[in-house]
Amino acid sequence: METTTERRVLVVEDERAIADAVAARLRAEGFLVQVVGDGPSAVEAARHTPPDVIVLDIMLPGFDGLEVCRRIQAERPVPVLMLTARGDETDLLVGLAVGADDYMAKPFSMRELAARVHALLRRVNKTAAIPKPGPPTLRFGDLEINQAERRVLRGGAEKHLTPTEFDLLVHLARTPRTVLPRERLMAEVWGWADASGTRTVDSHIKGLRRKLGADLIRTVHGVGYALEVDR
Repeated sequence: METTTERRVLVVEDERAIADAVAARLRAEGFLVQVVGDGPSAVEAARHTPPDVIVLDIMLPGFDGLEVCRRIQAERPVPVLMLTARGDETDLLVGLAVGADDYMAKPFSMRELAARVHALLRRVNKTAAIPKPGPPTLRFGDLEINQAERRVLRGGAEKHLTPTEFDLLVHLARTPRTVLPRERLMAEVWGWADASGTRTVDSHIKGLRRKLGADLIRTVHGVGYALEVDR
């Protein structure tokens, strides 16, 4: 397991029992944990003591978790694991669009939550430490992916992707027209090798299609996804 020395987690949850349980589990894992219970306090806490990871509920007093995520990501990118009691796909897509990296629906297992927090940190560390293999820029027709600058253009227009959307697109682009299983994408992009998280992949794929065009990524039902471009 990676070291958690000085790793700080901000837990934003207004249900005290859930907040206390999450904080207790993360402290047992070695994290420094701060707990707040509303939107304005979350933004202020992230500004005053920048966390390494945020565990963020969608339904909050003050303003909701989507607005919290939007404001915090505008100031400083930070991995976000979003918690939701809602089954509304729109909320999940909006959460991912404003910068959340992963989400869990309530009720959830504390073991799985801790594992996903560890996975988010592993992915951030890996992204920072390991140079991207292959050419610095990948080009497929009107799609251009600049790995060094983490920029994407389609048809000459820049498309603004979240960090996770960018990493997912690069993984698909390294083996164009090859179907990559959801479980493999979950393991390689998120560092989470459990099939229970594959709906996160599906939601990020929907975000990429919305931004880059529905024709770009092909679904192979029951298997995974492929970047549908000329090699």
